[in-house]
Amino acid sequence: MSDAPLSTHPLKLGSHTFSSRLIVGTGKYTSYELMQQALDVSGAECITVAVRRERLIDAEGKNLLEFIDTDRYTILPNTAGCFNADDAVRVARMGREILSQMNNAGADWVKVEVLGDTRTLLPEPIGSLKATETLVAEGFQVLVYTSDDPVMAKRLKEAGATSVMPAGSPIGSGQGVLNPNALRICVEYLKENDPDYPVIIDAGVGTASDVTAAMELGADGVLLNTGIAGADDPVRMARAMRRAAEAGYDAFRAGRIAKKLYATASSPNEGVVASSKK
Repeated sequence: MSDAPLSTHPLKLGSHTFSSRLIVGTGKYTSYELMQQALDVSGAECITVAVRRERLIDAEGKNLLEFIDTDRYTILPNTAGCFNADDAVRVARMGREILSQMNNAGADWVKVEVLGDTRTLLPEPIGSLKATETLVAEGFQVLVYTSDDPVMAKRLKEAGATSVMPAGSPIGSGQGVLNPNALRICVEYLKENDPDYPVIIDAGVGTASDVTAAMELGADGVLLNTGIAGADDPVRMARAMRRAAEAGYDAFRAGRIAKKLYATASSPNEGVVASSKK
């Protein structure tokens, strides 16, 4: 593995290609100005906007889109707040229409979220699968949020999803990667006979080490929002997240050493000075 920058190892999601492996959300910031600064420092080239939940105009009359350089960022519309497949499909169509009018490259894709309930915000598997099938048939490139269930992840890929996005932990919980074994199996199943299939870990990131841990499982990228927007210093955290993604990407592909029960000397045994004790 060379020390070449990530830009020489791009993240490919369907027809889209990015040098950054972070996808960052635009919600929950205390101001649009702060959001703008954090997005810039994160290095992200793809950002998500909740079509159903996002207020384009805030209480002060400011428009979210005034603070997003739509030439710089590819917008990934998402269906956050939808609890059935029909609503998710309708919101996806709305997102496509809005971005088409803006001439943004994100008009051809969508991040599907179909949630099971308001308390856990865990994905509803049947609705997620149904929405994916419908939107794929309509020509969307679908990135779909799912649980860490490897079998469900495989089903969503078979339904035509451009990328399956298993959760590290519940949305906004900040708990990081709760079940690394399940996520590792998800990655294995999704990349079986298709090593270039992109797997994005989505949800639950609380700090930079969570991003590194997700990437070290073999993920191709991480999607996060609250971990940056909710930090005491979002701009500084955005910079940390950027570096963490790079470190995790390189660490996984460098190949870590095996874990051992006992110590192994790091210096050679040959040619050591003889002990004075007999």
